[in-house]
Amino acid sequence: MSLYPSILLASKSPRRAALLRQIGAAFMAVPTGADETIPPDMAPKRVVETLAMRKARAASLNAQKNSTWKQFELTLGADTVVCLNGLILGKPNGVPGAMRMLQALSGKTHRVLTGIALIWNSGAEEAWHEETRVTFRNLSDREIEAYAKTGGPMDKAGAYGIQEQAGAFAARIEGCYFNVVGLPLARLAERLLEPS
Repeated sequence: MSLYPSILLASKSPRRAALLRQIGAAFMAVPTGADETIPPDMAPKRVVETLAMRKARAASLNAQKNSTWKQFELTLGADTVVCLNGLILGKPNGVPGAMRMLQALSGKTHRVLTGIALIWNSGAEEAWHEETRVTFRNLSDREIEAYAKTGGPMDKAGAYGIQEQAGAFAARIEGCYFNVVGLPLARLAERLLEPS
């Protein structure tokens, strides 16, 4: 039996699923079909909170239609972005795009923001975000190209997964490591243990 409430995870991300399994949470992952268009001129922290809530609401609505939602105590939506000098780096479009992003991140400090949205069965909703600062060492063109060609960067914000080969790129991490992977585990676990 899990210590945490049962969760409908509004994400098909294998990384988020692995993190919830790691803490022993009971959950079911579902696709949302939510619009993930980034609103223009919106601060990154608001972007991730808005998109996380959009995903959670879409999953919750879909689940309510087929009674799946009743099996779970809350719906969890999440969205992660990489931000360099105030600009959001989304998922790359092919190997050249991934290489450009990684070259931009090389030798610099960037921010990783994950927005979390919780919709409890009581109807209560909340959204918040966690920020982690990651500093990449100087990367050679050779290692950038080699990593980009693995295909690993293609479904990840900022064109890297810190839990993959790109973990060797991070010289310093300030904040929650798991936030960079896709869920700020410590803060999320703390919140899940509070009454809704």
